[in-house]
Amino acid sequence: MLRATSSDARLGASAASKVPTFSIRARARAIYHWLSTHARRLGAERSASTATAAVATRARMRDATGNWSVAMPDTSLHNCEQESAHQENGNMQVGFIGLGIMGASMAANLQKAGYQLVVHDIREASATPHLSAGAKWADGPKSVAAQSQVIFTSLPGPPEVEAVALGSNGLIEGMEKGSAWFDLTTNSPTLVRRIHQLCKARDFHLLDAPVSGGPKGAKSGRLAIWVGGEEAIFNAHKQVLDAFSDAARYIGPVGAGSVAKLVHNCAGYGIQMVLAEVFSMGIKAGVEPLALWEAVRTGASGRQRTFDRLYDRFLPNKYDPPSFALKLGHKDVRLATELGVPMRLANMAFARNDGGAQRLGGRRPC
Repeated sequence: MLRATSSDARLGASAASKVPTFSIRARARAIYHWLSTHARRLGAERSASTATAAVATRARMRDATGNWSVAMPDTSLHNCEQESAHQENGNMQVGFIGLGIMGASMAANLQKAGYQLVVHDIREASATPHLSAGAKWADGPKSVAAQSQVIFTSLPGPPEVEAVALGSNGLIEGMEKGSAWFDLTTNSPTLVRRIHQLCKARDFHLLDAPVSGGPKGAKSGRLAIWVGGEEAIFNAHKQVLDAFSDAARYIGPVGAGSVAKLVHNCAGYGIQMVLAEVFSMGIKAGVEPLALWEAVRTGASGRQRTFDRLYDRFLPNKYDPPSFALKLGHKDVRLATELGVPMRLANMAFARNDGGAQRLGGRRPC
């Protein structure tokens, strides 16, 4: 289905506005041209639906006054397909445990996609919106597992996952052979692997599937899911994951998803600390905060996505030709630390840079 954004609407309006208002036929041709061009930019996945809309746009009919008007596309086929998908999803019973800030939105999006939910939370009141939308309440994890073909848990951390899985009335006591459990929690890879072995011995599947996108992403569906476990099980349930995520990805064996999430979050917090430190330095050195932000975001690092540099150098293990002289980087950090603002992380980077430069060049760079 082609979803027009506000930007799309402005572009479409712009294309139409360039055509004289009295020429409806020319207007339709201009809109058709814009839709066709825009479809190629959106990519092959959306092109087919765009082309269908564009062809429908070309169909014209006369109104009561004899003027040409543009016919609306026939959406009956799409509605039938959507209804069929909802009916198919409704045949699968999905269990969801943990209806907090993240879990509540993910569970709601599963319901919007047509899945029948069995839910549980430590606070029954958290399930009120889902129950109102047709979900069933279960008294505990075991009851959720017994009624579900696939189960999702979204919990605060390892202790809660262990209690839900292995405690009295726990998940593994109720899971049926062949059923799948996706743990959406930011969890310990060690715990995930241990519970996975217990599940494997009972012939059901645990996959670690931590999510990233925050509360807004959980609500909108703009959410990454990093999955570790059996790839065949991931593929079999990809459609369910796609109901509340736009970037579900298989990472590797069990535990790999959790490791990926920890790398991402640890990097994020570290970068926040560095940014807080260097911005404090810049502001104390007399630069207005907004002007400083606007300046640095247009520089080499500001224009680059956080992890892009890994792809260019570290992952392929290629460092030649060098992108920047070490002695110049050393000089830059030295000048920053000489501004007189205490900066623990910058000083650590300076010391490491200094040591590396001496090992490579045999002398301290200027």
